[in-house]
Amino acid sequence: MKMHVWIFSLFVALGATAYAQTAPNNDYIVALVNSEPITNAELENQIRQLVDSRGPQSASLPPAAELRAAVLERIVVERAQLQLAREMGVRIDSALIDQAEANIAAQNQIDVARLRANLERQGTTPAAFRKQLRDQLTINRLQERELETRVKISDAEVETALAARLEASKDPRNQEINLGHLFLALPENPHADALAKAEQQAQKILDRIKAGDSFESLVQEFSAAERSNAGQLGLRQADRYPPLFVNAIQALAVGAVSQWVRSDAGLHLLKVLERRVNGLSDTQVQHHARHILLRPDASMTQEQAIKQLAALRDRILAGATNFDAQARVLSQDGSAAQGGDLGWASPGMFVPEFEQVLLRLKEKEIAEPLVSRFGVHLIELLERRNVELTAAQLRERERNLLRGKRADEAFEAWVREVRGRAFVEIRDAS
Repeated sequence: MKMHVWIFSLFVALGATAYAQTAPNNDYIVALVNSEPITNAELENQIRQLVDSRGPQSASLPPAAELRAAVLERIVVERAQLQLAREMGVRIDSALIDQAEANIAAQNQIDVARLRANLERQGTTPAAFRKQLRDQLTINRLQERELETRVKISDAEVETALAARLEASKDPRNQEINLGHLFLALPENPHADALAKAEQQAQKILDRIKAGDSFESLVQEFSAAERSNAGQLGLRQADRYPPLFVNAIQALAVGAVSQWVRSDAGLHLLKVLERRVNGLSDTQVQHHARHILLRPDASMTQEQAIKQLAALRDRILAGATNFDAQARVLSQDGSAAQGGDLGWASPGMFVPEFEQVLLRLKEKEIAEPLVSRFGVHLIELLERRNVELTAAQLRERERNLLRGKRADEAFEAWVREVRGRAFVEIRDAS
């Protein structure tokens, strides 16, 4: 064992010497990871990138010596993971790097050529940037492969977690509820005639809801309480509502409307808009959107597509044309025949850059042209709604929560193992 360590140390020294012969005179080695050097230039570059990325918040970073040591340790851990990935045969092909580069460009609303030009102005060559992408993708794939074998969630664990969450939901202190409120006022100690008149009006309102009238429109028409925001009382802990309200909606699903309940002030009709248990909602937001997609090609650059859709957006907003007709003529995807209508979509159905725009839009609002990995989009949000998660979706969410918690623990342990197996020599951390 001692001879093995001596031979390994000699190999490290030879590797360091070989590098030192080719390193610039103003650079030097600050650490070795299994004979692979980390240079001062690499370390300073990553520190600079970190400080620049924080902007004004960089003042909250630790003192220079601590920051240098922390960034060096991060590089050491990444280098050890890259070496392990090579040993295990993890490979990232150029197509994946191309896709990652295109995604970053799309997120910044520019094309790849402009992204590379911007990077070069900041002192990063396209080759260096692509190497960073390759390294990060390699580490990600290695981590996924390792954690997949270490993190297993059984069906029994999921059922146990669901049962615990259901039990917790019975405690009002663990519940947050948003209610819609329609209020019919009554005088104190009302006469029988006044009460009968209010009850008749209340029944007519219920009949209209059953006939399809929206709760929100009836709030605007009849409620004697606050009518702004469709009578929403806001997401709050259940024990901050009157017990009368909580009892009336306890067994209701999200979207359901209660029966009338009476208090000293009058009659109350309640709609369950959202319910969360321990911070988790049993609903999901769905979006109904439509879009026009232009795919840049040899006959149309990305910049031209953006300008064309921006001009079209102005015409639609001015009433000179309509979205449906233009989508049928222009859109270069399968939704064109439906006027660009994409139907109702749950979270995760669209690529992130598309979904982020939807989350920011108001209903009936048209976004500025968006560049995604598929082309250039003009997006209109038609409607947004909350729908209750199905039993299968609740079960899958619970599995993912358990997996995420377990994965965090497994990941930390795995990183320590990789770091512990590497031969690391810190030469300069100051």
